[in-house]
Amino acid sequence: MDKRSFIKSISLGLATFPLIGRSAVWGDPREATEGIKAKALKKGDTIGLITPASAVIDEASITFSREVLEEMGFQVVEGRYIRERYGNLAGTDEQRLADFHRMFSDDRIDGILCVRGGSGASRLLDRIDYDLIRSKPKVLLGYSDITALIMALYAKTGLITFHGPVGTSTWSNYVAQTFTDILIDKQKMTYKNPENKGDNIIQYKDRITTIHPGVAEGKLLGGNLTLISGLCGSPYLPDFSGSILFLEEINESPEKVDRMFCQLKNAGVLSKIAGFVFGKCTDCNPSGGYGSLNLDQILQDYIHPLQVPAYSGAVIGHINNQFLLPVGVTAKLDAGNGTLEITEHAVK
Repeated sequence: MDKRSFIKSISLGLATFPLIGRSAVWGDPREATEGIKAKALKKGDTIGLITPASAVIDEASITFSREVLEEMGFQVVEGRYIRERYGNLAGTDEQRLADFHRMFSDDRIDGILCVRGGSGASRLLDRIDYDLIRSKPKVLLGYSDITALIMALYAKTGLITFHGPVGTSTWSNYVAQTFTDILIDKQKMTYKNPENKGDNIIQYKDRITTIHPGVAEGKLLGGNLTLISGLCGSPYLPDFSGSILFLEEINESPEKVDRMFCQLKNAGVLSKIAGFVFGKCTDCNPSGGYGSLNLDQILQDYIHPLQVPAYSGAVIGHINNQFLLPVGVTAKLDAGNGTLEITEHAVK
């Protein structure tokens, strides 16, 4: 979800479009671990709702989240503190952490959906009981600020989590089917942008740009650019060696995007990757002044010199059309065709 805006978080949705590890803690290889997979979901299972970052705006956010899951055949348990507020956060760190731990420790709960993102998830990372998570792996779904949890859980435990819609996203029938394909039917998906020219002779929307052609395979790792760059130097960022890195962003000016890519470069993240996918940079407009860089220039400066297969424009991020991506599984990237193929089951 939008890291700063409550209002934008409610309007973000998903619409119908076609779908054609081993990890080391950053700087501490002693905690390297094999990937851990949660069990596949089934209809009738219980999904827990949590708000580990920003506070919800209104009761409708929780109602919509509950109704989506119930319509898909799941039972729902709400976190005790999901209606709390502490400043912009959904309760104190202790309250949000208590809900997070409860969902993993309670054997009656089979999966976890974040109601929204926003900000504040990073505040929890040094107090998470990673032994608990490792011993009771469960499906966790969210994006934007939830990237902090996605990265930390993989770095510390190897848990495969899922970058995709939150409860306040608009869930189309297609999105529900994708959820079912991956998390219930255990399908290995191939992701490609929708191909829809409409009444035009060429396609204008959702086009990809090949930064460097080629095919790459590796662990799929990524999420929100701000959150990943902010974790550099901490023990909560995985080792990106040989990985396929995907990124997305919202509401950041080009100069800030440039600064974050510079951080990834200086921290040694970019030099390790085997492939790269950039999603959408939603509302990333210049903040003023003359001669601002654009996203294409930034990607040419930081990604093209790597000479690894890379493309941009994937429907990943704060947009109406968004892929649901398993994080930590092996994937195959074809930068020329703009495809991302998941080559192993994401759940067991």
